[in-house]
Amino acid sequence: MANTDPVRVGVLFSRTGTTSRVELSQALGTSFAIREINEAGGIDGRELIAVPHDPECIPRNYRLLAERLVQEDRVNVIFGCYMSSTRKAVMPVVEKWQRLLMYPTPYEGFEFSHNIIYTGAAPNQNSAQLAEYMTRRFGARVYLVGSDYIYPYESNRIMSDFILERPGGAKLAERYVRLDANERDFLPIARDIKEKQPDFVFSTVVGKGTRMLYQACADAGLDPLKIPIASLTTCEAEVSEMGTSIAAGHITAAPYFQAVDTPVNRSCLARFRAIYGDEVEPNMCWEAAYFQVHLFARAMQKSGSDEIDRLLPHLLGSEFDAPQGRVRIDPDNHHTRLYPRIGRVGDDGSFSIVAESPVGVDADPYLVNHVTDEWRTRSVEVGAAGA
Repeated sequence: MANTDPVRVGVLFSRTGTTSRVELSQALGTSFAIREINEAGGIDGRELIAVPHDPECIPRNYRLLAERLVQEDRVNVIFGCYMSSTRKAVMPVVEKWQRLLMYPTPYEGFEFSHNIIYTGAAPNQNSAQLAEYMTRRFGARVYLVGSDYIYPYESNRIMSDFILERPGGAKLAERYVRLDANERDFLPIARDIKEKQPDFVFSTVVGKGTRMLYQACADAGLDPLKIPIASLTTCEAEVSEMGTSIAAGHITAAPYFQAVDTPVNRSCLARFRAIYGDEVEPNMCWEAAYFQVHLFARAMQKSGSDEIDRLLPHLLGSEFDAPQGRVRIDPDNHHTRLYPRIGRVGDDGSFSIVAESPVGVDADPYLVNHVTDEWRTRSVEVGAAGA
């Protein structure tokens, strides 16, 4: 007799706290994929059911709730985490109990876990491209600003290495703000940026601080056409919060923007908005949260189980036509083949894609084989981006 029991999966995205705006988009991307799977008949007739918890953006809560999902809720697969500090908190739980975490957020690389699938960008899929683009179009004198946790420190280290490889490359300053920073914390940074006049600002500020940094720079009179903020973490979610007048002219590197002009993306956005309206703005983290659920469901359909030892052989090497393009999980490093893109916010508040890779780029999380100038030879520039 066929098993018709529901398949329960954990969902660990915060609906309150510092980074809740983008995490809500990840939660809804996950819910959207689950809805699509269930409407298509589930996984061999078994309904997929989310077991969500709100960790409130506190790393300790992610660990405690991951333990609850494993021990009390009896789930084998968890979709979740935004900040690297929260992923680090969940990692020992899934490793101890032989569960699987699917992590849909760009991160700093230099990590591998048998119990994690990484569907966000690694440094060779966003940092390298951003460094090459910005130094070629604006110059190689950079001012670095980040939030005070793992990802910004490591991303700034990597970006510094890329920048210092370039002719005239210089790091003018490196500043950090606490995750619960307020408006006043960014004022001296904006004044210092104006005084030092870098070619661009590299931001790894996350959450509510993103709007504050961009607002402080605007209030200081910094012109984004001359000194843009370039980021790996500012996506449509943050732009919708800060508003067009502040965001216009600034630049982000990501595998996905709403502007990706493919039938798959246009159809996906239309279906999502028909259900959720304008509740969140789809973005790179939303897209990764969406497609990773479909990858899981297909793998489970083939394996007949969500237990990690049976699931992984079918998940590793699997592919899916995601909104950004056809993605693939690398069997060797558990990371995902993605499509690097550079976007710039226009006067209408939406990103325009100004450069992109026509082919997927495999993740090189330890930057073993990457050559910085590969991006220039492999990418296609779409427009002048106002520079």
